[in-house]
Amino acid sequence: MTKAAVQFIDPVSDPDEELLDRVFFALSDPVRRTILNRLNEGELLVSEIAEPFDISLQAISRHIQVLVRAGLVRQERSGRISRCRLDAGPIYTAAVWLNRYSKYWQDQFNVLAMALEDIGKPNPKRKKRR
Repeated sequence: MTKAAVQFIDPVSDPDEELLDRVFFALSDPVRRTILNRLNEGELLVSEIAEPFDISLQAISRHIQVLVRAGLVRQERSGRISRCRLDAGPIYTAAVWLNRYSKYWQDQFNVLAMALEDIGKPNPKRKKRR
């Protein structure tokens, strides 16, 4: 394949697309985002993760499993004890994907900056009223 050739990536079979689907799905829920914020402070037991929430331990466990499937949380079990820690690698992958669109936003900010500059400039065609 030459450099100029366009490669079609099937989103159904591309592992990066599947990872992005799982990451964005995991991040779409406020409970899971809160869990990630708490794990950003360090490793926690599942019971410690569940403390501030007004939902069952079973519901918290389901949220954690979504995060585990997305690769955002590593869970280690020792008997009945389950410890969780954050793995931010997939968030980096999502950030790289989102960054593809930063050019669009930068262009929009440049247009806005030019418009604001024009507002501040005096208009020689406008006559001052006395």
